[in-house]
Amino acid sequence: MVLVLTSFSMAQRAGVKPSVVAGRSKIATKYGIVAASQPLAAQAGVQILERGGNAVDAAIAANAVMALVEPHYNGIGGDLLAIYYEARTGKLYGLNAAGWAPAGLTPEFLRAKGITRMPGSGIHTVTVPGAVAGWDAMRTRFGKLPMADLLAPAIYYADDGFPVTDVIANYWASGAVKLAAEPLAAETFMPNGHALRAGEVFKNPRLANTLRLVAEKGAAGFYEGRTAEAIVAISRQKGGAMTLAEYGFQSTRTMHVMIEAKKLAYADMLRYVADPKFSNVPVGSLLSKQHGIERAQLIDPRKAACDVEPSKLTGVTTAQGGDTIYLSVIDKDGNIVSLIQSLYSSWGSGIVAPDTGVMLHNRGALFTLEAGHPNLLAGHKRPLTTLVPAFMSKGDVKIGFGIMGGFNQAQAHAQFVSNVADFGLDVQEALEAGRFTKTSFEGCDVDVEQLVPEKTRTELEALGHEVRVIPPRSGTFGYGQAVMSDGSGVHFGGSEPRHDGEAIPEAPPVFRR
Repeated sequence: MVLVLTSFSMAQRAGVKPSVVAGRSKIATKYGIVAASQPLAAQAGVQILERGGNAVDAAIAANAVMALVEPHYNGIGGDLLAIYYEARTGKLYGLNAAGWAPAGLTPEFLRAKGITRMPGSGIHTVTVPGAVAGWDAMRTRFGKLPMADLLAPAIYYADDGFPVTDVIANYWASGAVKLAAEPLAAETFMPNGHALRAGEVFKNPRLANTLRLVAEKGAAGFYEGRTAEAIVAISRQKGGAMTLAEYGFQSTRTMHVMIEAKKLAYADMLRYVADPKFSNVPVGSLLSKQHGIERAQLIDPRKAACDVEPSKLTGVTTAQGGDTIYLSVIDKDGNIVSLIQSLYSSWGSGIVAPDTGVMLHNRGALFTLEAGHPNLLAGHKRPLTTLVPAFMSKGDVKIGFGIMGGFNQAQAHAQFVSNVADFGLDVQEALEAGRFTKTSFEGCDVDVEQLVPEKTRTELEALGHEVRVIPPRSGTFGYGQAVMSDGSGVHFGGSEPRHDGEAIPEAPPVFRR
């Protein structure tokens, strides 16, 4: 699922720009910018820009480093989705590098093992990882530099090690029990018998070797040969179904309406969205303006709805948090990459393929075993995905942005868009503004960041919302990055203060002449 937002709606009606006390200024430069939730990854992308690479090259390099430095959220054992804006032609390209289920992973296969509901982790949640195929497809069509150059920073850090940052160390600690349950995972990610602490140096030389194969052979270095055989071997050992196959701003009224709209949209998403190769998904109906108007009329401005039904649409074959990284890149020419990549849950399936350093994802946990549901598990079928890279434009203004966090993503994106389009915030202010999220699908509960005015939170409660106030700088509301061009030749970037990340500008070629 790729979100492309192509118009700003209410900027002229917004009046005075809201006052947002941003913790940092937006980045501004005439050259490129890489924004990521870990500075080493952003810097790797900048190195590629300074080497002559474009936005696609830099995005792949940054993502490869992210796969090492933020291993609980992403890695080459997961999926990837991206949007590419080509400045020269003004065209947008979407990439869905999400893998499908193994051919033999069916409801019948699981029932024979006594499994009647999709598990949340383990080998039966592992679908074919799509990230490396995504890198290969992006670089082949749009990149300028060889894969060996793009993966060089990640390989270096995997061999030489890097100091773990604060926020990532906290997540590492929270996953210690899951890692300890699997010997190969514990050996790889708890090398000293404990989760890595902030400032400790982590190395993953096996991952370095795996990346070298990709650097040398492209996608074949992952989907064929030693790495592919290792993934299939661990699947076979664990009783899995995988085989060597194809590779495949914040007033009460505004927030109330946005929360209610989220419930309506997600009710439809859960009811109808599935792999379109297996189900007749009513995309036109779901995205039509008339459908939006009809659903909007169901919002009661005086109270919260605690039980929302999906739309009743015709022509449909009958038929649920995730951990992810997001990064965005703009190069000196104005090309933009909006890229999101994930293991789904923190530490994915918990399964590491032997001698690869690769944690396999658990995106397959999003399948259902409910007979007749469009998202029913089937071989060679993609599960429902929460991954949403985003892009918005109006005239000369182009913004590649994203805010990760499972089912939080689309609702966080809507708030970012509103902050920019309706209230005139810049990309850094829009990322820092307080947010809400509702990750459950029923009831009136809603998490609201403490940065949202107390008056608004109190009035939301009076409307029937069960508000849970979350302290600032937590992971509840996801982590976002953004880059922007306004057509003037100046580029802008923003990065979440809720994480360790940065938007890092490319240096001018003063030493390259």
